[in-house]
Amino acid sequence: MRTTTDNIKPDFLKICYNASMFTGIITHLGTVTEKTISDLKIATSSDLLKKLTPGTSIAIDGICLTVVTKNKNTFTINFMPETAEKTNIKTLKTNDKVNLELPATAETLLSGHIVQGHVDGVGKIKSLVKKGNSYIFAVALPKKLHKYLVEKGSICINGISLTVISITNDEFTVGIIPHTWENTMLHQAQVGDLVNLEVDVLAKYIENLLRLK
Repeated sequence: MRTTTDNIKPDFLKICYNASMFTGIITHLGTVTEKTISDLKIATSSDLLKKLTPGTSIAIDGICLTVVTKNKNTFTINFMPETAEKTNIKTLKTNDKVNLELPATAETLLSGHIVQGHVDGVGKIKSLVKKGNSYIFAVALPKKLHKYLVEKGSICINGISLTVISITNDEFTVGIIPHTWENTMLHQAQVGDLVNLEVDVLAKYIENLLRLK
């Protein structure tokens, strides 16, 4: 089976990637250096900054946002009041670490799952327990999202593609392996923190198809 995009017309790829898609595999960390009521300035590594230009989409803690300016050390994004209201961006402060991911391309391996960067809700970390070499997170589950989760299914937490371990009426659990713990902002997470949640978009499409059937 061919897995290249050699026979796909460039115009088609341009249309596809104008609507950014991510995989939930965090490639870089950033540090909030400045925050206003509508802007975030974030410091990150030079190799990522080289790939950014004004207009570039980037997922910050799982929120798809747009780069507006950059210099050799930092980049800046704007966010709307709607974003502040519906995500944990309102709780970010100077020196906080954030997860960063650039949009997927035609060559990107889908190592995680399809992530749009459209946050469906915010959950609160209820417990964080070390188990063996890993950590088990319990996160409060907004009632409206409960129907989209299944055990061993996918969930995106602060932009990280994770697997649901268990679900109850009001919470779910995920396991964090050492690599994810060390290379994402989760190593600074604490009980009570708010995290961005994005459910599997395939579940939402299926729901809509059944509704319209």
